[in-house]
Amino acid sequence: MAASDYSARHLSVLEGLEAVRKRPGMYIGTTDSRGLMHCLWEVIDNSVDEALGGHGDSIEIILHPDNSVEVRDFGRGIPIDIEPKTGLTGVEVVMTKLHAGGKFGGGSYAASGGLHGVGASVVNALSERLDVWVDRGGATHHMAFRRGEPGQWSDPAAGPGPDSDFAPFVTGSKLDTIGKVPKGRTGTRIRYWADRQIFNKSAQFTFEDLIARARQTAFLVPGLTLKVRDERNPLEPTEESFKFDGGPKDFVDFIGHDVAVTDTWELKGSGTFRETVPVLKNDGTLVSEDIERDCLVDVALRWGNGYDTEVRSFVNIIATPKGGTHHAGFEAGLTKVMRKVIETNARRLKLTGKDGAERVEKDDIMAGLTAIVTVRIPEPQFEGQTKEVLGTGPVRGIVSKVVEQELMAILSSSKRDTKAQANTVLEKIVAEMRARIAARKQKEISRRKNALETSSLPAKLADCRSNDIEHSELFIVEGDSALGTAKLARQSDFQALLPIRGKILNVQKASVTDMLHNAECASIIQVLGAGSGRSFDLEQARYGKIILMTDADVDGAHIRTLLLTLFFRYMRPLVDAGRVYAAVPPLHRVEVMGSPRREKEYIYTYSEKELNETLRDLKRSGRRYKDDIQRYKGLGEMDADQLAETTMDPAHRMLRRITAEHAEGAERVFELLMGNEVAPRRDFIVAGADSLDAARIDM
Repeated sequence: MAASDYSARHLSVLEGLEAVRKRPGMYIGTTDSRGLMHCLWEVIDNSVDEALGGHGDSIEIILHPDNSVEVRDFGRGIPIDIEPKTGLTGVEVVMTKLHAGGKFGGGSYAASGGLHGVGASVVNALSERLDVWVDRGGATHHMAFRRGEPGQWSDPAAGPGPDSDFAPFVTGSKLDTIGKVPKGRTGTRIRYWADRQIFNKSAQFTFEDLIARARQTAFLVPGLTLKVRDERNPLEPTEESFKFDGGPKDFVDFIGHDVAVTDTWELKGSGTFRETVPVLKNDGTLVSEDIERDCLVDVALRWGNGYDTEVRSFVNIIATPKGGTHHAGFEAGLTKVMRKVIETNARRLKLTGKDGAERVEKDDIMAGLTAIVTVRIPEPQFEGQTKEVLGTGPVRGIVSKVVEQELMAILSSSKRDTKAQANTVLEKIVAEMRARIAARKQKEISRRKNALETSSLPAKLADCRSNDIEHSELFIVEGDSALGTAKLARQSDFQALLPIRGKILNVQKASVTDMLHNAECASIIQVLGAGSGRSFDLEQARYGKIILMTDADVDGAHIRTLLLTLFFRYMRPLVDAGRVYAAVPPLHRVEVMGSPRREKEYIYTYSEKELNETLRDLKRSGRRYKDDIQRYKGLGEMDADQLAETTMDPAHRMLRRITAEHAEGAERVFELLMGNEVAPRRDFIVAGADSLDAARIDM
């Protein structure tokens, strides 16, 4: 089109809800399942805002078999009187007008999640059908819409649906009164059918996401009950209900999966700030005014014995997964107070010499931290309708100040338990700093050396010749006796051997510093060359497979568990990538007699059950075998050719891959077997005593 042909008639002006239907991504992000769920969050958040204001203590969410969803609250109910500027009822204004509602001033909400006034109207615009019922003034009032347009549906006896006949209002719309309720009962019920002209065919409501959001909201609004019911399968309806009274403190206890080294501490405070905002006057004009805002801060945190960090931030119960000024303020305050306390206690923490020149970094402090950061402010500035980032600048300083003051009071407390926990946290942070420094140094010196360089790897490592990491293997072997046999059995071009002396350090109980100072643990980390803990870099690992080769007895199983604890806690990405294996050496060797037509044969079995089945099959086929069946107590009892054939040769061996699909369950087992709590371990041993094969214990 030429410039001369481009005129004002080619410009489109989208008014009202037309803009929402034309560009839904501007309002809900996407039109897949995430966008569908975002619409539901908008409706739920409006109900939660009522509860935040002290109106109603229960919300119900129902997923119906016809793919509609219903949200009911017991708040004040949407206003039903006439709004003077438009001449429409409050219900129609809220459901059809963008940027309309009770959250733009006037004192209706001190702090709310829905702030842009587009939530309900956007959901209405993107719904094939929406019905709203309001209980107020002793009556139930009803209004219905099709794709944002008010009107009346003619539903059959089978029930309401988007396929019923619809008649839009022509001259004027009305809010029907359809029943009576007790005078004290108020609330709002919304049921809608998402418009399949807008959303992808594959988009659907996810019950698991809904449950997670309901649980999260119940944590953030103490005393609020949220009931979620999935009726999409009428034969097996599912219902969950959530109510918590502890607030963010309960939330931290729920999401913290490692073993806590401190109680869950609450940091509460408030602050004020001023901002210039446009205020809508009664005559319809906008005037800029300087307004003082209140900001309430509620932080719950605790440290665990792991090094993963879990910090979730919220503004008026709305999750901000990408952070914002409140999250930045939390990290700044936490880092400042921890550095100050550690510097004050440098002598006790033995931060002298080279360590004294190093500075604690934010990552050292955040290691093992689980925290919930919540702020409540009126009219927060979010970046976009999806509200993933808070942009209100002054909140950063307020949160930082509250965290500094409250956490300093805890860390300097004279109470015995609190003081002991504070010392544990400080020692943990310093240990993380030392581990980071040590890992950095080890990574620098433990790269694979070529023939022209001198190797800094442990002398006891029998390395392989190949530089092909993907096909190289490191066998961690129990004891020097097994090492001698393994050296003769291995294929030295791609199989490396590292012996360890018996049982290594139990790293589930030990500190990071003790782990790094342990010769066996340090050798394993150095040989792998990828660091440890938070600094572990999977790309730098020197071997494609790590194979734990221990004796097939109780001691061997114990050593294997200790090694797996080390990998699970400090080199977890190796486990997640499926690069850690356990060798499966045989338990028995059966010597089958030869005959003139058949040579003598050796059969290896790997369990008592397999041995019994093998002997039964030999008897059935008439073959004789020596009665003195060899039972291997250790790898050192095997000849090199036997070890190669059964355990090391890729063509014949059997490996057991160690995975962490159920990481939380695995961590609980590690803590049970290797942790500090003795009583649960004793109960586990007593419960399994009857099933233990006594023959497997060395007597």
